[in-house]
Amino acid sequence: MRSFSFALLLALACSVLPCRAANPPDPPHRLWHAAWVSHPTAPLREPLVLHFRRLLALDSAPASYIVRVSADNRFVLYVNGRRVGDGPARGDLTHWHYERFDLAPYLHSGRNLITATVWNWGIFAPIAQMSDRTAFLLESEATGDAGISTPKDWQVEIDPGHLALDRSSVDQKSYMAAGPGEQIDAARDDWSWNTPSDPSTDWVAVGTPMRDSIRGGFSTAHSADTTADNPWGLLQDTLPANTYTPTSAGETVRITGADSGESAWNHFPASPITIPAHAHIHLLLDRQTLTTAYPILSVSGGKGASLWLTYSEALYDNHKHKGDRNALSYTDAQGVSQPRQAHGLKDEFLPDGGVNRVFEPLWWRTWRYLDLDIQTAGQPLTLNSLKAAFTAYPFEERATFQSPDADLAKIWQVSWRTARLDAHETYMDTPYYEQLQYIGDTRIQALISYTVAGDDRLARQALDAFNDSRIPEGITRSRYPSSLPQNIPTFSLLWIGMLHDWWMYRPDPTPVRESLMGTRAVLDWFAHYEQPDGLLHELPWWSFIDWVPSGTIPTYSANRESCVTTLQYLGALHNAADLEAALGDPVLAARYRTRAAHVRAGIYGKCWVPSRGMLADNPDKTVFSQQANIMGVLYDVIPRAQQKAVLRKLLRIEPGTTPDGVLSASYYFRFYLSRALDHAGMADDYLDSIQPWRQMLALHFSTWPEQPEPTRSDSHAWSAHPIYDLLTLVAGIQPASPAFNTVRIAPHLGSLPSLNATFPHPQGMIQVDYHRQGQGLEATVTLPGTLRGTFVFAGKSWPLHPGANRIHATSAVQ
Repeated sequence: MRSFSFALLLALACSVLPCRAANPPDPPHRLWHAAWVSHPTAPLREPLVLHFRRLLALDSAPASYIVRVSADNRFVLYVNGRRVGDGPARGDLTHWHYERFDLAPYLHSGRNLITATVWNWGIFAPIAQMSDRTAFLLESEATGDAGISTPKDWQVEIDPGHLALDRSSVDQKSYMAAGPGEQIDAARDDWSWNTPSDPSTDWVAVGTPMRDSIRGGFSTAHSADTTADNPWGLLQDTLPANTYTPTSAGETVRITGADSGESAWNHFPASPITIPAHAHIHLLLDRQTLTTAYPILSVSGGKGASLWLTYSEALYDNHKHKGDRNALSYTDAQGVSQPRQAHGLKDEFLPDGGVNRVFEPLWWRTWRYLDLDIQTAGQPLTLNSLKAAFTAYPFEERATFQSPDADLAKIWQVSWRTARLDAHETYMDTPYYEQLQYIGDTRIQALISYTVAGDDRLARQALDAFNDSRIPEGITRSRYPSSLPQNIPTFSLLWIGMLHDWWMYRPDPTPVRESLMGTRAVLDWFAHYEQPDGLLHELPWWSFIDWVPSGTIPTYSANRESCVTTLQYLGALHNAADLEAALGDPVLAARYRTRAAHVRAGIYGKCWVPSRGMLADNPDKTVFSQQANIMGVLYDVIPRAQQKAVLRKLLRIEPGTTPDGVLSASYYFRFYLSRALDHAGMADDYLDSIQPWRQMLALHFSTWPEQPEPTRSDSHAWSAHPIYDLLTLVAGIQPASPAFNTVRIAPHLGSLPSLNATFPHPQGMIQVDYHRQGQGLEATVTLPGTLRGTFVFAGKSWPLHPGANRIHATSAVQ
């Protein structure tokens, strides 16, 4: 709920991003002189929305006014009615974030009003949200009369009109972990709370935590206790603020329940419309592309009306099936055209008849289609406007890829949009259903961040979070932060792969060094399940490798061994050996390599089936998959001489199929297929391997889905890896040594006659321009700074030096 205009809401002094203070990072374990506060009598572990306020009198506007702010679960901070920023970035109780803001651009001489909305959805909270109880903390560097640190002179009130809706607000049966829909009942709301003249009598002095936090409760008496007396281990959020910028909420594409004379309604939200009394209509809006944004709806009048907003990734037929994402209708079994409908998460707004009432949920929504279900009572309702504020991690698209193939430009665009929408204060598997940071998804997302944005900050957050998630047994959680623990042991192996990726792409080895104790614990845990033959016994919890048409793999033999799980273990042993040799214990690196050799021999001896020319998924040799053979190539279990033959078989298999009894890889695991093609010297086949993405373009996906139809999620970043592949395989730009100290450029244009690309390197931009000349290639490669490397084409190599390099490469085949 907001009581001021959208234009004012977006008129931020720090342009598109909130005024996060640009000062140097705070020292760890700093001493706080503010105290956590909350409402003295409210049930602090139940769903709750609170408003906080404090007046600040200044003789003159300050040049700088730094504050540190946190809350459980979340806050939005305002100064004089203007939005400063929000937070805190998600973490766990031991690593609870606070934000730093400079309030100076918002302050003026005289009286200033500092306010915050704080909420906690309790049992309805997103699974990614960890929590103790509802609370708020603000510390100002200014002290005395010019300071505003909690608790001195702060007041709080309950917002009884802003509630979390229960599971019934989602009209789908799909797993929804992203949090609740919200209801704003305007008649119960304090619409003046964010103004100095608020007449409400519900404001009371804040309470502060009691010393014994186990007993809980809050006391209204101020004490000298610091934040150390409370359950939140405060840690500065070093990430940039997420965006909050105008975007389209959509255009009206269908109206139902309206008189034919109401054609002007088609112009909403570009212009206001008035719904008459005792009417029931639906307005369907279409953005053309998916977004993650805050919807901001302004209405006047309409006392007693109800507005339901349904946010939908796609439209559905009567069997809840999707189709062409542009299609507004479908043909039923009788051959009759029927309208497709929006389904999904819902919010509700109950107007009170007031003027310019603004509905905005406290958490952002994900939609392409937005359905407004409006039912009026005895008073007409005017829809003044419907706007939206786009929010995501502020990645900059620095890389480019241009070729004559128009589909590749579209695949790039859709992949980047998918990566953007799945990145906020953490990476997310899907912005619609779960909003959880899973290791399997995040590894791919981090590589896209390095190569397209040249930004490693969100990836550093993820690496640290997974390290923090390790359980006493040694492995990481599969996703983190998460209030609902989930263990996928194989994802701990992929975390080691993530660290190896960082070591190769990024110049600072600190995150890897700090995680070596964790990688050792993970591999020690797996060693307990390694059998004398080198294969892994069945693991506890969920050993997910990939989705397949029949469910998930791995499968197991009669004696409960798995070849495919062991293959992933083999890859982690290789990666860990590299990291230990470079940054840790060389002796341990040698032991890992010895273990890897034993494991590799065991897999080949027990899983290779000569008659099929493939690896089986388990020693019973009854189940075969793309996944096992992709990893068999990638980790050289399959001999080099046979790798291309195996890959040619795999390339004939489309996602979602099971030809000749071979389980197909999902969009996610085709990331590893691309790596295997490169490893086996078949990267020129890559462009032919992305036919599934070309087919999805024909269905007008604006982001890539989780898996082939019928897919749950229409936006899953693990399917966005073609943008990474185009840069690293087709343009051929890859690190040749750790920290990207040298580069290897080996283009694989397939049938493309030309392309040019740019790639963000830690020293600057790498630029490549290729033109085919018969069987040869004219290449111009420009390297930044002191970067050197090698250019490889058709089995030949040329040295690369800093600056411009012009190469006339001829093929060995004339």
